[in-house]
Amino acid sequence: MDHSSLADSPLGHRTPGSTHYDPSLLFPIERATTRASLALPQATHGADIWNAYELSWLDKKGKPIVAMGRFTVPMHSPRLVESKSLKLYLNSYNEEKFEYADIVQQRIYTDLSRACGTPVHVEILSVRPAFELSCSPLRGTCIDDQDELTFEPTQAARPDYLQCTQPAPFIRETLVSELLKSNCPVTGQPDWASLQVRYAGPRIDRAGLLRYVVSLRRHQEFHELCVEKIYGEILQRCAPEQLLVYARYTRRGGLDINPWRANFDPDDVGQTRTLRQ
Repeated sequence: MDHSSLADSPLGHRTPGSTHYDPSLLFPIERATTRASLALPQATHGADIWNAYELSWLDKKGKPIVAMGRFTVPMHSPRLVESKSLKLYLNSYNEEKFEYADIVQQRIYTDLSRACGTPVHVEILSVRPAFELSCSPLRGTCIDDQDELTFEPTQAARPDYLQCTQPAPFIRETLVSELLKSNCPVTGQPDWASLQVRYAGPRIDRAGLLRYVVSLRRHQEFHELCVEKIYGEILQRCAPEQLLVYARYTRRGGLDINPWRANFDPDDVGQTRTLRQ
């Protein structure tokens, strides 16, 4: 995957902040370029759910207002936004005065929608109610407690580990792992996540799925593309009739990113924060 287009991004560079609102800080990345090596089905549904925990501005009297932002970017948007640039952009609100939170919400909506090339759903959440949001694990059966397995280090992801059981009865189940780790393709820093695999089809071998998740430990990819890789490889190797892959990544720099991809339109993927978020 060619990341030369990121040479001008703030990622991996010392970047001064801005004391004034500055939408030019947003750094869009073309999805088509990053997806060039993926076999992503056209009928895929999904979104990238961003939670921003460090959103602040001043009211008309100069008193700081703090809030939490939630931005939902459709997976079919032409572009995504590099995470450090989003952090810098949000920080540019810190010293600006706004009479109403709705004004902030509309500005963020306008700027993110322009950067991504499609409407982005923006919510501004008051901090006090947000504090009351409880943390809980992703719903599903955890596959991590397979103590009989032995794992060998791998230099690359191993989709060949993915397989169905023999025999492979048709079932519906939701499997979860807390062991997903990949790495930023620019800085090399680790990205940690909880992973949920919801499917209907031939029974997936849990040992093989866990080995596959662990094989991503040295994989270098952005959060969104890592989820798309997992989703595409499970589809290809196990052929479920329905599949949803959802990852909730650990917070970094006041942001967490939670991409999901599915070959059907789910009623709800859930917004529960995990303990690491």
